Amino acid sequence: MPEPADWKQKYHDSLREMESEEKRWRQIEQALRRLIGRLCAAGMGIDLQLDDELAALAAANRRNADATELEQLAESLTMAVRAVDAVSPVPTIVIAPAAVPGAKAAPASVARWDSTCTAAAKILQSLRSLDADDAVTLDLMSKLPHISSDVGLAAILDKTAELVHTRGATLALECAQAASVLTEVTNRLEEVSGLLAESGMDVRSRFEDTVSVNDSVISQVRELTEAVNSATELAVLQTLVNARLETVTEQVQAFRSREEDRQLEHTGRAERMVARIADLERETQDLTSKLHREKHGARLDPLTRLGNRKSFDERIALDLSRCAQPNLPVTMLLWDLDNFKVVNDSYGHRAGDRVLQSVATCFLSGLRAEDFVARIGGEEFVMLMTGLPFAKSQQIADELRGGVESLRFHFRGTPVRVTVSCGFTDLRPGDTPDSAFDRADAALYRAKHGGKNACIAA
Repeated sequence: MPEPADWKQKYHDSLREMESEEKRWRQIEQALRRLIGRLCAAGMGIDLQLDDELAALAAANRRNADATELEQLAESLTMAVRAVDAVSPVPTIVIAPAAVPGAKAAPASVARWDSTCTAAAKILQSLRSLDADDAVTLDLMSKLPHISSDVGLAAILDKTAELVHTRGATLALECAQAASVLTEVTNRLEEVSGLLAESGMDVRSRFEDTVSVNDSVISQVRELTEAVNSATELAVLQTLVNARLETVTEQVQAFRSREEDRQLEHTGRAERMVARIADLERETQDLTSKLHREKHGARLDPLTRLGNRKSFDERIALDLSRCAQPNLPVTMLLWDLDNFKVVNDSYGHRAGDRVLQSVATCFLSGLRAEDFVARIGGEEFVMLMTGLPFAKSQQIADELRGGVESLRFHFRGTPVRVTVSCGFTDLRPGDTPDSAFDRADAALYRAKHGGKNACIAA
């Protein structure tokens, strides 16, 4: 006869199975409710007779109506669809292959869809021409030919608009910086030009003064020669010679005095030029430092102050070259916040931003100085750890996961639990950024679908 403990254990096991099954069905219900809401939004505007039914269904879905009410609304919607279809069949959305170069033309019924996809493709191609290696643009270009709904197209257009805005802001900043640099350079060149002009005028003045003194001395010597030739008395000749020599001496002394003044002015000007050049060197260094800081800032996520996707692309390229060296392993960890959309939808984007900032701080506090972490998506982070055994990286990943789980959030008086899932892999010789990322992403997928709040190795 079984022991009472066996029955108790079986009871607890059954209870846990029931709780797990209930949790799974709640997740399925949430997913279905989100799907209902999106389908209602996508169907609005097709026909005025259907809009009221769709609005009623969406409202009931938002207030978590029970199955009976939803079934009644679904039956009413079905009847309305049949009634409308009997009079004017609802047009079927056909994917417009003409949005892809070289594809066949779309039928007239989807001309608007076709033109929208074509315009989006042109915009993405223009963005790619500005940065051929931008991963986000390439991802959108690869997804565009495969979308099959207004919701999918709207998501791509929304991300495209963000890219256009970001690129426009970057170009505007670069133009402003270039204009500032050109203005500074123009001002400095004008200063140097002025100094050189003064120096040129000084040389010209010195030359003219020298010529004048030379002419004067020659004239005095000529007059003296004529006087000597015509003089008949020694005393008169001596007086004439003394007078002429005194005049020449005065002119030479005046010239020397002017030369001394010019030399002082030249020395002062040279000293000012040296000081100005030193100032220009300091300003150049300051400008270089500022541009370096701004360049570094362009590789930071503005919300979390972690690296962004561009900085990640640069770092992984470096680490892939390192992983070929012996005894220098590199581990990539891909993180995703669990149920983050629920936080945004329930408590607003400011609450979501606060969660992202706190998680970023938690990640930074648990890493070494030589490790790298970046935010590469809405709630997606990536890390690169260099020089650690794979098992040690796994241990750190689990510690970071526990650190996030221990964070405490309260929004609108309600405690909110935040967890993260992680997929990680080692970088291997022959890897590309995409191949390593895909392995980590596959491991993250298993962690998310295995219950979340877990770290899974590829």
